[in-house]
Amino acid sequence: MAETSSPAEGRITLFSPYKMGKFNLSHRVVLAPMTRCRALNGVPHAALAEYYTQRSTHGGFLITEGTSISNTSAGFPHVPGIYTEEQVEAWKKIVDAVHAKGSIIFCQLWHVGRASHQVYQPGGGSPISSTNKPISKRWRILLPDGSYGPYPKPRALDTYQIQEVVEHYRRAAINAIRAGFDGIEIHGAHGYLIDQFLKDGINDRTDEYGGSIGNRCKFLMQVVQAIVSAIGADRVGVRISPAIDHLDAMDSDPVRLGLAVVERLNKLQLNHGSRLTYLHVTQPRYTAYGQTESGRPGSEDEEAHLIRTLRKAYKGTFICSGGFTRELGMQALADGDADLVSYGRFFISNPDLVLRFKLNAPLTKYNRKTFYTQDPVVGYTDYPFLSQGNGRQEPLSRL
Repeated sequence: MAETSSPAEGRITLFSPYKMGKFNLSHRVVLAPMTRCRALNGVPHAALAEYYTQRSTHGGFLITEGTSISNTSAGFPHVPGIYTEEQVEAWKKIVDAVHAKGSIIFCQLWHVGRASHQVYQPGGGSPISSTNKPISKRWRILLPDGSYGPYPKPRALDTYQIQEVVEHYRRAAINAIRAGFDGIEIHGAHGYLIDQFLKDGINDRTDEYGGSIGNRCKFLMQVVQAIVSAIGADRVGVRISPAIDHLDAMDSDPVRLGLAVVERLNKLQLNHGSRLTYLHVTQPRYTAYGQTESGRPGSEDEEAHLIRTLRKAYKGTFICSGGFTRELGMQALADGDADLVSYGRFFISNPDLVLRFKLNAPLTKYNRKTFYTQDPVVGYTDYPFLSQGNGRQEPLSRL
């Protein structure tokens, strides 16, 4: 549960300390997981160490970019993996560098499912999913040559094949701990593989993984159970986005879906006698298209209702993400709508975002054109610090 802010502050803010399970955080600004496409051939290297350490603060919490759990799970060029020994060894150097700055870091485990392409699949095969329905032409996939193309038709997993994918998640979690990560986040959001099982707008299965809401939650819960049994609940976070329509991930009743997931996570925690590290929920305003599951713009009231309903129901640390500003983050914490707030795009262009938020200083604008390039410096580690000129981050403890 949240720690109270100091008497001088009078209320909980982005800069109030927080005890997240066994981790003592000095503030509540979280680095959100963001795909950056800088791990050449799937292996993280020195540029990633620089990127993450730039954004580290003593007692801060970082979540890595989506990290592939197998050779079938990528849907962007040059995303890191955590399924080979070479990748594990490479991540160790990055984790050590982040720990040297005093930060806590979790690895986000990712399988994109149908949000892939033959070019990213072994032998040029079809991407796997809960369905054989492709993502609509409304969306385009980034290809290795920098062009964009249509998403291909996926291959629906046979029932017996699903346990193999669950095992890939379990092994990836073990590998992450071997690499020194403090824990992992299961990416169950944003139209990727787990979300493709959760959402009734995608999942058209007639086996035990389709149809009822309980069946659609089954794959996620098997992944969570397998990982919790392998590394412990106190090292596991889960990310969901019940109301996000990114990559056609629509559901007819997102509040009911979100509550069904929360109910199952709460029960799992009770059965294991320990809590998950956190639940991470993305608000509908995350998507660039700004649409709800019905295809109409979502209102702030609808978003607030969803988040507050899930926040009230979940028994544990609750992280919000999706289009938050400094002011909106402060308000969410003050209103009790979240324990922590994760930031993505602002953190890309402001490696010292925590300091800037603390001082309420101007933010550097980000350049979308360099979000997914492979340059190890430009648009990645070359954004300026507030202490312009020396390239060093001013320690938060000096404030």
